[in-house]
Amino acid sequence: MSKYTVGIDYGTLSGRAVLVEIQTGKELASSVYEYPHAVMDQALPDGTPLGHDWALQDPQDYIDVLAETVPAVLKKSGVSPDDVIGIGTDFTACTVLPVKSDGTPLSFLPAYKNRPHAYVKLWKHHAAQDQANRLNDIAAARHEPWLQNYGGKISSEWAIPKIMQIVEEDPEIYDAMDRFIEAADWIIWQLCGKETRNSCTAGYKEIWNKRSGYPSSDFFKALHPKLEHVVEEKLSKNILPLGNRAGTLTSAAAKLTGLREGTAVAVGNVDAHVCVPAVGIDGPSKMLAIMGTSTCHIMMGKEEHQVPGMCGVVEDGVMPGYFGYEAGQSCVGDHFAWFIDNCLPASYRAEAQRQNKNIHQYLREKAERLRPGQSGLLALDWWNGNRSVLVDVDLSGMMVGMTLQTKPEEIYRALIEATAYGTRMIIENYREHGVPVEEFFASGGISQKDPMTMQIYADVIQMPVKIAGSLQGPALGSAIFASVAAGKEAGGYDSVFDAARAMGKIKDTIYDPIPENSKRYNALFREYRILHDYFGRGKNDVMKRLKSIKENH
Repeated sequence: MSKYTVGIDYGTLSGRAVLVEIQTGKELASSVYEYPHAVMDQALPDGTPLGHDWALQDPQDYIDVLAETVPAVLKKSGVSPDDVIGIGTDFTACTVLPVKSDGTPLSFLPAYKNRPHAYVKLWKHHAAQDQANRLNDIAAARHEPWLQNYGGKISSEWAIPKIMQIVEEDPEIYDAMDRFIEAADWIIWQLCGKETRNSCTAGYKEIWNKRSGYPSSDFFKALHPKLEHVVEEKLSKNILPLGNRAGTLTSAAAKLTGLREGTAVAVGNVDAHVCVPAVGIDGPSKMLAIMGTSTCHIMMGKEEHQVPGMCGVVEDGVMPGYFGYEAGQSCVGDHFAWFIDNCLPASYRAEAQRQNKNIHQYLREKAERLRPGQSGLLALDWWNGNRSVLVDVDLSGMMVGMTLQTKPEEIYRALIEATAYGTRMIIENYREHGVPVEEFFASGGISQKDPMTMQIYADVIQMPVKIAGSLQGPALGSAIFASVAAGKEAGGYDSVFDAARAMGKIKDTIYDPIPENSKRYNALFREYRILHDYFGRGKNDVMKRLKSIKENH
């Protein structure tokens, strides 16, 4: 008799579940739930205003994902809960929240409803950049050896700058919280009734190392006196490896989801990293780009190399036995959506409607007719800062070459090309520092829906682009890890490598580079790199000066 697992992927704006047959990786049903509170970047629900670069969420939305999507996939598939042997989840990261000792978020308590620091800080909460800058300066001055495992800089998107912001701006919230926990681990707490911490978020986002643990108490004290014992008081040293079982579903979680009490629950994971086995990757030098609102680039290697500007290298951070490398771009789909929402003339929307076409489809069709370099435009892809390789959220977007003849589709294509150049920067940076990149895979909505963009990527990076076989790569990856948490005896797998080979998949479609296009893009990439270094490496800090002027208004 077939056995199944459920994988749930918590994204930036929604959560999605898939129900998967373990033997084949076949997805029988999926369900998506849009977060009612979305991203709070202007004000709290009660109107309390937020500052520049804030990005918060309400954890109730995460609970509602469980209540809505899991019963939906059971109903759609007709599968009995008795045949579902495991559940796994993944989350955007670093997405963190302050909670009480029983797991209750501070934002659920009436006393803290109007306190911004009581809410979930989403991965793209960049308001802790000052703290990140200070952390990096202190770590560099102290010659902390772990700093180079994060490319020489800890991002404001990671956990420690975010907790520094809380202790400095609202110490009452810091004192009130018993734990500061990744949403990836908090949702597991809600499922199995006990706190666990996963090695992926701990390693990439919280400066934990499998061999040496966290940085010293002296380092944390140098950041702020109240942080001296932050690991023991607010975090945890009890870190579980990926693929382990965190526990089993409680009766309350079973009632919420419609699954059986006692169902295996996998240790929490990160949306990008969990996607690797979903495309069947089981070895080194194969880069996976998970393309959505942002892009994460995940890869495994046999050796540990310290690569400037990467997000991190973590032993067993993706799959056991390998060093997992992470890099990323903070603005990809976000930046295409921004352009369509804010920069298209009414005539384009009217014509798309007349042709009965989605506005994205209409604009892509116009952009597809352009040849590389035809527009004379070149963009920098920093509309939401730069994650890799500059690790600087104070950078901003740029478009060069516009004239009175410039058309919207030319700008749109230039923005797409800019994200491809950013990916090539990441690939070349790895290669220059001893980490080979030999194959390239893509997952996420853009890879599935936008052939033009994927062809541009192939032409720019000059490598074939292989496409994930699932529309829900991270959710499938979570289902794969759930099968390992359940174990072979229950009908699953004892190894994530075995599970990946059986359940992971890619499409037959492969985008091969077009030599003529690649030649043109080589010339454009040289110009991109000049702009990248000029505005991104301190030769001209005009972007930061403009941001400072903006914030002082």
